[in-house]
Amino acid sequence: MPATFARWVTFISAFAAALTLLAVNALADPRPRAFEGWKTDFEMFNVDLSEIISGGPPKDGIPAINDPDFVPVSQVTALDDRDPVIGLEINGDARAYPLGVLMRHEIANDIVGGKPVAVTYCPLCNAAIVFDAMIDGSRHDFGTTGRLRNSDLVMYDRQTESWWQQFTGEAIIGHYTGEKLKILPSRLESWANFKKRFPDGLVMQGMVSLDRYGFNPYTNYDTASRPFLYRGEMPEGIDPMARVIVIREEDKPIIFTMEMARDKGTMKIGDYTVGWTKGQASALDTSKISQGREVGNITVSTEQDGKMVDVAYDVTFAFVAHAFHPDEPIQR
Repeated sequence: MPATFARWVTFISAFAAALTLLAVNALADPRPRAFEGWKTDFEMFNVDLSEIISGGPPKDGIPAINDPDFVPVSQVTALDDRDPVIGLEINGDARAYPLGVLMRHEIANDIVGGKPVAVTYCPLCNAAIVFDAMIDGSRHDFGTTGRLRNSDLVMYDRQTESWWQQFTGEAIIGHYTGEKLKILPSRLESWANFKKRFPDGLVMQGMVSLDRYGFNPYTNYDTASRPFLYRGEMPEGIDPMARVIVIREEDKPIIFTMEMARDKGTMKIGDYTVGWTKGQASALDTSKISQGREVGNITVSTEQDGKMVDVAYDVTFAFVAHAFHPDEPIQR
């Protein structure tokens, strides 16, 4: 009986594993998910569809924030100085988007300084990127597909339901395939830094009170041995979860480690001045975000018309930079 029971347990476990594998493979190709009501033109794409997998939630299962509410910096008590925020300023309109909020929503569709924007954050890649939401002369807003590619958020625009890779800003499926969104300069910075820069700025609220958002559901993720739901090649000679900075040049990106920036404090790299200062917690370490390990603040600027201006950059993980830019070295 024990041997027979053991064989049954083995059979049932294998059968369950096979069903799970079939389900995962079915979710890899987006086209069979007709019950989600997609209007996407799945005949147009420029990536291998087998690289796209389910992250778990369905279409809009992670709800984007539309027309977000804001409060003045002076009224915010729910953020600690080390809490990370995306700081964005356009035409004198300065706004902070706390990662504690974006971690739960991933996209905020907003208008800042008269410009439509999509403020995005992919927790699995630590990719905090702001896009110009004007396409072909009209405003577009974005939602979450529930899918990942290279462990990175795949978004969709609600006007054509084209699918967009968050890390690159490129449409990979649908009407806009091959088009790229413009990445706007922003800073991933501590709350203390933002409120010092913009004491009269505004802070985004979530769908509930701000004090309900200060927690990280991905505890210890950025010190894990390997990334979650990633099936690609790992970079050589560097921890795949090491933080790196990507400066988006038109021809090819400049990529270097956070450790390099921290050790130098201030450095020149190409035409850019890079600064590192302490005071920002990792959003992906401890359960309470403000208690996360120190990762520091990065600024990247260049000279234009005799003054220094911010340029678009991203703080992400080494495996992400390698996945999307496999031929570019990571300086360290």
